[in-house]
Amino acid sequence: MIDLKQLRSAPDQVRAALARRGDPGILDLLAELQELDGRRRVLATQLDGLKAQRNEYAKADAQLVKQHGKLPAEIAEQRRRHGLQIATLEAELRNIETVLEAKALFVPNLPLADVPTGDASAAPVVRTWGTPAPAGGTPHWEIAERLGILDLKRGAKLSGSGFPVFLGAGARLVRGLLGFMLDLHTREHGYVECAPPFLVRREIMQGTGQLPKFEGDAYRTEPDDLFLVPTAEVPLTNLLRDEMLDGASLPRAFVAYTPCFRREAGAAGKDTRGLLRVHQFDKVELVRFCRPQESGAEHEKLVGHAEEVLRRLELPYRVVLIPAGELGFANAKQYDLEVWAPAVGAWLEVSSASVYTDYQARRANIRFRPAPGAKPEFVHTLNASGVALPRTIAALLETRQQPDGSVSVPPALVPYLGTDRLTPAGAR
Repeated sequence: MIDLKQLRSAPDQVRAALARRGDPGILDLLAELQELDGRRRVLATQLDGLKAQRNEYAKADAQLVKQHGKLPAEIAEQRRRHGLQIATLEAELRNIETVLEAKALFVPNLPLADVPTGDASAAPVVRTWGTPAPAGGTPHWEIAERLGILDLKRGAKLSGSGFPVFLGAGARLVRGLLGFMLDLHTREHGYVECAPPFLVRREIMQGTGQLPKFEGDAYRTEPDDLFLVPTAEVPLTNLLRDEMLDGASLPRAFVAYTPCFRREAGAAGKDTRGLLRVHQFDKVELVRFCRPQESGAEHEKLVGHAEEVLRRLELPYRVVLIPAGELGFANAKQYDLEVWAPAVGAWLEVSSASVYTDYQARRANIRFRPAPGAKPEFVHTLNASGVALPRTIAALLETRQQPDGSVSVPPALVPYLGTDRLTPAGAR
């Protein structure tokens, strides 16, 4: 949630920052917030004045009751009308605050100053690693079918399109990748592993910014009004919801594996072949909490942790800085990590590494004390996929396919799979 105090004290700065997102509707919404905030402040001032007057009346009335045994009827009626006026203003103020809070939830985060302006065409490639194979070859869905490790038709029979079924060595590949990534992040990068629920309450989704704007992309259960997690970012960030942290405990870092569930309501017209865009997929997520002045360095560290996964899997990749017009709703700055899939002939996003400044912390009320007795501040939150599986598997199959039809296994995965090669004969 944006800081309404900042909107009040530096409205031009806030408007200029959000204008870089390229959505005029955001600026219209800001104008509504400013108008509502102005009305709220006027009402609050009037209410404070009436309450102060009520306190003065109470002192005078005590003397009148002492002298006459009760208030004169005319004065009692004045006090009654005064009380009704206070009650009316209180109800009006509550209504405005409710509307203001509801509308504020639809305002995205402010892009940081070093985020480039523009759309996807303005995204600079920050760095690359490895040598991409020439475009061409057999696509991953054909490789997987030949190996007998992926069954898209039976997945569609069970749940509809976008729900893949991994079989035999494919299921072991999924399990091996998850184990490898969790071990790397906990043993070498210092993350605390968490096994969170896969269903969360509405306010938990709201805390990280998925709701209310993107409710159409979420899977919801009835009658409990619980949501299947679209990413482990949601439960991990909200682990510290409504908590006051000791500044000495920061930074804090958590990692979790969860299946992720996304309706992808806006995916029409996008490439949905094979594993490129699915409704259920497995992902390892990294979440960090830090002091505001540390978030820049923490962001770079986070990106490095996700990159290390790809280097050890020997997958050529590139790091792209996302422009303001393409930023995620709650993101202040975002790097995308993309792996090369030669048969598809495209760079596939397998991780977004983002800093949210205090945007999520305000929504989830996560604060810390810089020192004992100091005024509380909101933490900064960050997260990255470390990494997402479907496209990683697609890139592995296409990058490491061999002339004999087998697929070589990266050395880092051999201990987890018990083999250095996937073959049709050994796939089941």
